[in-house]
Amino acid sequence: MHPIIQISNLTHRFNNQHIVLNNINLTVTQGSIYGFLGPNGAGKTTTLRLILGLLQKQSGDIKILEKSFDNNRLAILKQIGSLIETPSIYGQLTAQQNLLVWQKIYQCSQNRIPEVLKIVGLATTAHKKANNFSLGMKQRLGLAIALLNNPSLLILDEPTNGLDPNGIIEIRDLLLQLNHDLRITILISSHLLSEIEKLVTHIGLIHQGTMLFEGTLNEVLTTQKNVSYVIANTANNAQALDMLSLHYKVILKDDKLHIATSLDQDIAHIVNVLVQNKINIYEIHRINPDLESIFMNYIK
Repeated sequence: MHPIIQISNLTHRFNNQHIVLNNINLTVTQGSIYGFLGPNGAGKTTTLRLILGLLQKQSGDIKILEKSFDNNRLAILKQIGSLIETPSIYGQLTAQQNLLVWQKIYQCSQNRIPEVLKIVGLATTAHKKANNFSLGMKQRLGLAIALLNNPSLLILDEPTNGLDPNGIIEIRDLLLQLNHDLRITILISSHLLSEIEKLVTHIGLIHQGTMLFEGTLNEVLTTQKNVSYVIANTANNAQALDMLSLHYKVILKDDKLHIATSLDQDIAHIVNVLVQNKINIYEIHRINPDLESIFMNYIK
């Protein structure tokens, strides 16, 4: 798959002093859902604003759809849909009227309006004023606006911010549908690492303006096996801690033993040690690494 977005050596400062982005390199391949992940203030929104030309680039190179953004800005933006921070919605207008405003800007067919309303699940509320929308419905309307020009690339900044669990699931399912059914490449930023893990195919981890990792989701999960650990609960955790500490790094946390290991055979060994010392086992299972634990491991 060829790259849809390719960023090289992107550096950005505010007030010519504070470095927000430090030599960022980022590649989004065609057909992927790329999760741009990191805590608030890591530099995610600044990067997306630079990609879309909402901030003036200071240093580095940005290519989108294999073309230089500097030399092909308008042609590139016509093929991109975006939702940065909060949706640009007129509350006194209905969903359909909001889309009519954007339809005139995009100069696309009015037939596209009912199509995008159906895609985002707002077809039955097309004539309802946006002021009466829930936060989740407003996010859906923002996505409808982003889809109006039939883009091949969708750039979304924290699209699930402020949503309840049901709203988060709805947006996640919608994005999967857009990617699978309409073949839209998606670049999505988020600080909700555990949620985004269920959506993306590729990730970039950013912290304090520096990229810590970039690759497929499978790569980051399989190369960070050292984050794996075993949880055990016994009839005598204090004694078990003494016994197991001879072989492993073990801590007692929340009245359970956390044993650092990434090997399957270690679980059998742990059980044997406890049985030989006549310590009854109430619970034992392995915790595989998730994005949140991996991210914290990178920071440390």
